[in-house]
Amino acid sequence: MREKKNHLYVDSGERSILLHSLVELKNQLIQQGRYTDCVDELIFKVIHAPIKKLRVELAGGSDVR
Repeated sequence: MREKKNHLYVDSGERSILLHSLVELKNQLIQQGRYTDCVDELIFKVIHAPIKKLRVELAGGSDVR
């Protein structure tokens, strides 16, 4: 059976916070002497994720880009 994929859309500020949090988690794991492979994979995916521009329509009828 095929795994279900989930897509996460974040803006540049949220992406920055996500990366900083993952690096902080990696540093904590290193201090504890634990493996960081899974965190490294997530950091790689976030850094190399494609940028997609979306158009969002607000309830009031105006558009945000």
